Amino acid sequence: MQQLHQALTQGHFAVTAEVTPPRGGDCTRTLEAARALRGLVHAVNVTDGSRAVMRMCSLAVCRLLLDAGIEPVWQVACRDRNRIALQADLLGAHALGIRNVLCLTGDPVRAGDQPEARPVNELESVRLLQLVSLLNSGEDPVKGSLPDGPTQLFAGAAADPQSPSWSGLRSRLQRKQEAGARFVQTQMVMETDALRRFVDELAAPLGLPVLAGVFLLKSARNAAFVNRVVPGARIPQHLIERLADAADPAAEGIAIAAEQVRAFSTIAQGVHLMAVKAEERIPAIIRQAGLGPLGQGQVGAEKVGHGLLLG
Repeated sequence: MQQLHQALTQGHFAVTAEVTPPRGGDCTRTLEAARALRGLVHAVNVTDGSRAVMRMCSLAVCRLLLDAGIEPVWQVACRDRNRIALQADLLGAHALGIRNVLCLTGDPVRAGDQPEARPVNELESVRLLQLVSLLNSGEDPVKGSLPDGPTQLFAGAAADPQSPSWSGLRSRLQRKQEAGARFVQTQMVMETDALRRFVDELAAPLGLPVLAGVFLLKSARNAAFVNRVVPGARIPQHLIERLADAADPAAEGIAIAAEQVRAFSTIAQGVHLMAVKAEERIPAIIRQAGLGPLGQGQVGAEKVGHGLLLG
């Protein structure tokens, strides 16, 4: 199971989608949402303590996805683990058959529902990428080589094309590429021009394929809430008004997301679909965007034309 790796390294248009682990011990609803995406996406991304809120660990859900025949992308945040724990989890993930890893610093604890918790943050995303590269090359983080063999992890990084600091974004993306990132998954993007500039000026020169983040808006109130509480979110007022004026805001949100998928497909090498607490609507977004099942139509079959091949 390496559909995502094959799509991105062979220049095909890739589609991933996000699911949230359960807040409890029963993973049924999360697995149902992921099963509905089988055959429509190359991989399903599992969040890791997003917004510093307690949920089931991403690693466990990724293994359950594998058992269900679904390729996972394992998000790994540095906030809650020291380097020893991160090293152990990376080795364990490889042993469990997980190959796709999205390396993240992690949202600050103060953003979550347990602000009194003590963060670790011994590493951040660049140093985590360096650690993955070290393990992939068979090097022991302490000394010499790994006695029980290297890992084979396909590492990705996150980026915000709408960052207010372009020079900072450029510098950090270059550091992530040098540390071993093989692809970039963006935060939600609402401005096509911002995505195009990010791909053309930053990602493409570094040979990094981009999965553009598409976020499902459920209503005008939901969009305003996201703008207020999600760091870096900048949903344009015209979209909020469009949702407010819609007779069916839920359907309008799907239509907006599908329009973004179509627009982004001419710019980036793929899209990453996010629909927090509404994952069941992702298949409708894919259908409205004109993307067929994997191996049919556009998804997984057509090569993109902006030269983002990793070979």
